[in-house]
Amino acid sequence: MYNKLSADPTAMILGIIALIIALAGCCCGIFAFIPIILSIIGLVMANKSLREYHLNPGVYEPQSKSNVVTAKVLNSIALVISSLITLFYLAYFLIYGALISTAIMEGIEMQNTNEDFNYEWENDSIYGEDDDYDYEREEDTINIDSINIEEFIQKELIETEIDSLNN
Repeated sequence: MYNKLSADPTAMILGIIALIIALAGCCCGIFAFIPIILSIIGLVMANKSLREYHLNPGVYEPQSKSNVVTAKVLNSIALVISSLITLFYLAYFLIYGALISTAIMEGIEMQNTNEDFNYEWENDSIYGEDDDYDYEREEDTINIDSINIEEFIQKELIETEIDSLNN
């Protein structure tokens, strides 16, 4: 009667779980370290069981050895995928964090130096002095009307005074 290797079901289960978490959890890199840990544990168990098999191959089932080899392959694939995902998210957060921290530091520096935030408007091309555009000025019509009324009243007063002096 043959025996099963010690990591026959366990290493396979760890490999499958690690692969599922690595593939399903790749959208959020927060959980990428979990399949790495599970894969490493599964690889260590599979390698230990394979060493046991090579010391005494007649005692263990050949099917058990093939299950452990499959578990080793699954754990290796899960380890590679989850490591790549972890490296991607690590690089992403480092770059994104550097950009955000640079923007924050520039904002703090501008606040400390009390620079005007409208400095870009002075250098903008639409405010240049060599403009060939004709800008139409808006004038306050109420003010213009009141000036015209005052002028009209003054003219009327002057005309009435002149008429009174002539008479």
